[in-house]
Amino acid sequence: MEASRTRLRVRVAPGARAAAVGRHGSGWKLRVAAPPVDGKANEAVLRLLAETLAVPPARVALVSGHGGRDKVVELSGIDAAETDRRLARASA
Repeated sequence: MEASRTRLRVRVAPGARAAAVGRHGSGWKLRVAAPPVDGKANEAVLRLLAETLAVPPARVALVSGHGGRDKVVELSGIDAAETDRRLARASA
């Protein structure tokens, strides 16, 4: 049985006062305190997603958008519906 893989589109707001998850249209917006310097914001985004989704950090990978606000993250071991449920719970 192959582990499920989910691609998640997110909009990132670096330099926020606190980390947070919220809706952005039909997608998700992630606020991270880390600045967009030397990959610090990208690391913070991956850490926030791993914690919020309760998956090991090794199962969260940045696929595209390394230098921009719009990113695509690949998650393994969690399907799209469960990802959406957990993010919605965190944003409430």
